[in-house]
Amino acid sequence: MKGIVSQDIVKKAMEEVGISSMGKASIREIKKIVDIIEEKSGVRFIRMEMGIPGLPPVQIGTEAEIEALKRGVASIYPDVMGIPSLKDEISRFVKNFLDIDVRPDGCIPTVGSMQGGFASFLTLQRIDKQKDTLLFLDPGFPVQKQQARILGSKLVSFDVYNYRGDKLRGKLEEILSGGKVFALIYSNPNNPAWICFTEKELQIIGEVAQKYDVVVIEDLAYLGMDFRKDYSHPGQPPFQPTVAKYYDQYILLISSSKAFSYAGQRIGMLVVSDALYHREFPDLIPYFGTSNFGHAMIYGTIYALSSGTAHSAQYALLAILKAVNNGTYNFRDDVIIYGKKAAVMKEAFLNNGFQLVYDQDDGEPIADGFYFTVKYPGLTSDQLLYELLQYGISAISLITTGSESQEGIRICVSLVGMDQMDDLKKRLDLFRKEHPQA
Repeated sequence: MKGIVSQDIVKKAMEEVGISSMGKASIREIKKIVDIIEEKSGVRFIRMEMGIPGLPPVQIGTEAEIEALKRGVASIYPDVMGIPSLKDEISRFVKNFLDIDVRPDGCIPTVGSMQGGFASFLTLQRIDKQKDTLLFLDPGFPVQKQQARILGSKLVSFDVYNYRGDKLRGKLEEILSGGKVFALIYSNPNNPAWICFTEKELQIIGEVAQKYDVVVIEDLAYLGMDFRKDYSHPGQPPFQPTVAKYYDQYILLISSSKAFSYAGQRIGMLVVSDALYHREFPDLIPYFGTSNFGHAMIYGTIYALSSGTAHSAQYALLAILKAVNNGTYNFRDDVIIYGKKAAVMKEAFLNNGFQLVYDQDDGEPIADGFYFTVKYPGLTSDQLLYELLQYGISAISLITTGSESQEGIRICVSLVGMDQMDDLKKRLDLFRKEHPQA
């Protein structure tokens, strides 16, 4: 038998979940498969498939939420726009950490960034009846494509691997010049590759989007977590890079799940630029009864989706943001452990014949952070995932993230404990010995 888990157990787990190809399995499907294998084999997996926090929630938020519940907010519907004090703190937050000005009106709490993205897609696909396409700058978060498909949007994408720096402009021109794209989306830092667009690239995105009147959705789920620079001091440079410095038609998706480890309460931030929030789109009227984008977003989409987000969770986020804005809590101090784990894990993979896939930001090595991507010569993404399961190691395929030219897997470091690093090294060493390269 190769590895430490029998191939028979792996096959039966895949059959039970109804998966024939690991390379095309979703994150949740892989999680279910690994749960079954762990139960049947008794082997504790080194779990790298789920991009979820591996740290306790910020206590400031927990305590504030408990106090809010004690005050009885659970019996009261929150304003669909969000509680005013939280909107003020979100506005302060983007000023302090991105150095951009957005009025509180456009700062909307959502049921996690997932709802913020869904609400954005739903509203934006109605702004211009001549435009029906959403552009993804891949690789990216697979569920966002699923959201767009559910809504019936046409999708177009390209892998930025071969279009960094000045090459990005030509590719964007090629696609946006067709006049069918209503919005484009990317994550920065990137899930799954952990690449980060440079200031030059963000400026290119803004300039080309402005030329063709395309809204830019910037997913900042990992805001401030490019640990090559310290973006954690309010009101002081350096600031989190953003397209908002170069273009005024944007939406920012800001998560509390990663930087604040507050994933379970599903509270995120949807930040709509002032220019977009107050813009009139006559094609919105048949769907929302208004041509005003901000009104349509809040009283049309957000109201219809969930009538706001949990009241108590808003008070948690309010307390966290207030502490961060006031400089009494530095979130970077807690989450930088992800970068430290990534450095150890990368070394373990590279020492055993693996190669980094997305390894540079326009010539500069990527940061150590929440994710990284690797490949193993001679194995496809599908084969690599399947084989690694037999060594008690799980991850996800780059195929599902929109990576077009690269075979490999995404590694998430968050759930791997420092106590598992020796096991990881031993299992990868065994994998290398049993999968010799030509």
